[in-house]
Amino acid sequence: MGAYFEALSCLGKRIRITEDHWQLITQRKHPEIDDLEQDVQLTLIEAEIVRISQEDENVFLYYRRFKKYHLCVVCRHLDGEGFIITCYLTDRLKEGHEVWRK
Repeated sequence: MGAYFEALSCLGKRIRITEDHWQLITQRKHPEIDDLEQDVQLTLIEAEIVRISQEDENVFLYYRRFKKYHLCVVCRHLDGEGFIITCYLTDRLKEGHEVWRK
């Protein structure tokens, strides 16, 4: 199955997600981000902060302000590409090594 959407992140990684995985996130895990495809893409492209997960050095957390919260897009990077694991709204940023700040 092809990509539902993809974006070139601020770190130069091409990040993608399939429609099935987007449906899983928005219908089951985080329904508050349903219809926020453009905001998710913008978070990847124009992240304010990017951190590497403390648990997995291949997992990156992209953050951008969204109303009174932060939109967090969690991606796994593999070579020059990556894919979205999950996305959610949060009021606090997770700990991790910061690799990008706008």
